[in-house]
Amino acid sequence: MHISTELQRGRGWQRVVLVLITSATVFSGVTLAQTSMASDDMAQGVVRKVDKDARKITIKHGEIRSLEMPPMTMVFQVRNLTLLERVKAGDNVLFKAANDKGVLVVTEIQTVK
Repeated sequence: MHISTELQRGRGWQRVVLVLITSATVFSGVTLAQTSMASDDMAQGVVRKVDKDARKITIKHGEIRSLEMPPMTMVFQVRNLTLLERVKAGDNVLFKAANDKGVLVVTEIQTVK
């Protein structure tokens, strides 16, 4: 039977409500995951090297949309040393990078599984 026929007869409304609730939950979960894991200014990468003395980190990364940068491996400056305390070579990361007067700087970084 068609859903509208079921609703007109007073049956099946529970199924319709369940489908709507399930759909809303799935779509809101996807949106939440996308927002919290990787916004347009977050890039994915793998840490290749951490050099605390030089305040640098080498990351093999995917596209960095905010900088219009294609995937590659490169060295970034890090101004906040606590960021380097959070990661080690081999870690999968999400990070933000900025162009500060021609110097590419990691401004945020977090490990991901």
